Amino acid sequence: MEINYLALLLSALSTLLVGFIWYHPNVFGAIWMKEAGLTESKMKSGNMILIFGMAVIFAFLISIMLQFLVIHQWAVLSAAGGDPTITLPSYAAFMKDYGHTFRTFPHGMLHGFMSGLLLGLPIIGINALFERKSWKYILVNGGFWIVSMMLMGGIICAMK
Repeated sequence: MEINYLALLLSALSTLLVGFIWYHPNVFGAIWMKEAGLTESKMKSGNMILIFGMAVIFAFLISIMLQFLVIHQWAVLSAAGGDPTITLPSYAAFMKDYGHTFRTFPHGMLHGFMSGLLLGLPIIGINALFERKSWKYILVNGGFWIVSMMLMGGIICAMK
């Protein structure tokens, strides 16, 4: 098991594509702006290179953790001691028998969905509640992370 940095980078970049669509004014962008208390002029302010750059870096950090949730073989390696050069023969036997089983885009999307629903949405929800944001705000932003993590999980899991 080796970390596939290209898969992690592509999954991080995929959040920009999802965001481009999700937060478009004709999709959820108008609702999001209203619920976030943003205006057109406020949206045009700020250092966009820094904002998008940091968004990709944060998404990359999510990708690093997400790989351990969507690829079952990482859990087996961890249970076997974490170092494939010193693991018991049972790890090698498991990998011989199962190898890339469940390393598919749909399976990664399933685990990405569960991660988005059970991690992303609650984190957004907790912060939004203390910020006194609406349920619309929570659902728009939580929905974005559910969809994004589904796509991220699919990319990470499928790229062997």
